[in-house]
Amino acid sequence: MEPIQNPTPARPEDVKAALYNENYNRVTTMIQCYVESIGLTKEQTYNPDKKNWLWKNGSASIEVFIQTINFASGTRRDYLRIFSPLLQVPTNNLLGFYRHLLELNDLRLGVKLCIAPNTQTVFATYERDIRGMDYQELTTCIIDLELWADELDDQLKAQFPNWSN
Repeated sequence: MEPIQNPTPARPEDVKAALYNENYNRVTTMIQCYVESIGLTKEQTYNPDKKNWLWKNGSASIEVFIQTINFASGTRRDYLRIFSPLLQVPTNNLLGFYRHLLELNDLRLGVKLCIAPNTQTVFATYERDIRGMDYQELTTCIIDLELWADELDDQLKAQFPNWSN
């Protein structure tokens, strides 16, 4: 979790890069402050190889990281991403299962349910561009996902048991 070093701005694109790096470092620090506010340490939660934080909230596993998307124009966008695996896609009643997930997407404000590519895992997820994000918003995003994930993982597993496992 070493801060990104800024070059001495000499060109307009260097100034933009410095601002992106500043936002990235600021939000990284805010994530670590949140982790400490719930009684965990960097050593317990942060994986420097993957640049992510992992912890448990009740029965839910929480993963937080910043994803950078670079564009051909030389610009980039950084997104706060929060994930929690909920359950495996069941082998029966798929139409009812998928319909229920779509309905939950409408009811669980701020959190969306998705299936990660090349997996059979349903995730609760939240993502937002980090520009303009403050600590209060970051904590609200994480807390909301923690609460919904802890509720939904048990609820969905009970409602849609995977009889093949």
